[in-house]
Amino acid sequence: MSQVPFNHPQESRKPGAAASFRPNQVPRPGWPEIIVGLTVFGAVARGGVLLAGQLGLDPVVYGLALAALSVIAPFAGFGAAVLLRIRSLHAFSVRRVSRRWLLIGVGAGVVTFVVKGFAVMAYTALTGDSSTPQDVFGDGGSGGVLSLILSTLFIGLLVPLVEELLFRGVITNALLRYGPLIGVVGSTLIFALAHGINTVFPVALVFGLISAEMFRRSGSVWPGIIAHVINNLPTVFVLVLIRTA
Repeated sequence: MSQVPFNHPQESRKPGAAASFRPNQVPRPGWPEIIVGLTVFGAVARGGVLLAGQLGLDPVVYGLALAALSVIAPFAGFGAAVLLRIRSLHAFSVRRVSRRWLLIGVGAGVVTFVVKGFAVMAYTALTGDSSTPQDVFGDGGSGGVLSLILSTLFIGLLVPLVEELLFRGVITNALLRYGPLIGVVGSTLIFALAHGINTVFPVALVFGLISAEMFRRSGSVWPGIIAHVINNLPTVFVLVLIRTA
């Protein structure tokens, strides 16, 4: 598949576009990057879970191992996508953005953090499903101060970084060539499904829409990363509190 510019000329004139963007100079990832990125991500995630399950690990160690895997798998997918053809972080929208967009990212993170509780309640009421795969991260953070710090580092800081690189920097980026609807909604569905059909799904759906739209308008992954950090940072602490309540 031939490489095309990151944005069409008319998109570059939008007020939120990054100052460093110059159309017709920076290639955009495409289907090869999407396929390779998701394949590597899925293979590493699945293989890591199977391996960790066979080792008979202590619950705290197992939780930390899966938290670390949650960082490794999307990072491996992103790295494979970058190395496939383009080999330029700038092409994957790792580019500077205005302070205004960073503040918008903060606001989006706060809004998502508030809204996600209602999204989970609506999902549970409609489906009767209250299962969540995130309880294991509470196990990982319940082994004392060090385990709490490590689990929070993985889930609260590193996961937002690598997930935004893969799902926005690669997937939203590539799908935007087909227009805003497919780029934003399509990548959001992929992002939500990657988290499984459980109580995390509606949260990923809400956040994915917000992050993908910020990405489309700003031309950078950084607003989404900031919003994602704000959304994820309290997760492990809250899960540990629930366990001890």
